[in-house]
Amino acid sequence: MRALILLLIAMPALATEHVVTQAGLQFGVDGAKADRLAIKPGDTVVFRNDDRFAHTVFSRSNGQAFDLGLLRPGASAQRRFATPGMIEVECAMHPQMKLRIEVAR
Repeated sequence: MRALILLLIAMPALATEHVVTQAGLQFGVDGAKADRLAIKPGDTVVFRNDDRFAHTVFSRSNGQAFDLGLLRPGASAQRRFATPGMIEVECAMHPQMKLRIEVAR
């Protein structure tokens, strides 16, 4: 029994999946326009294009750079964020589309 309790205490919190939409030429969270999202290390963000235009999803943030490529309408891609920090996410095709993801413990 003691070993089970120690195992449960040592287990990290379960990761969460967050959905970020692209619609109306803007990023959205929970059905509303958003320019910021707070998550924890290990969480996954699913970027879903609900727009009638193609979009890209990328970041050049130091130590957190990634490029999910072109997302056509109806497509989605995901990224797991393991390292704490601030990530600036953008769409190359629509420079007004920006989202700041804060990965905090």
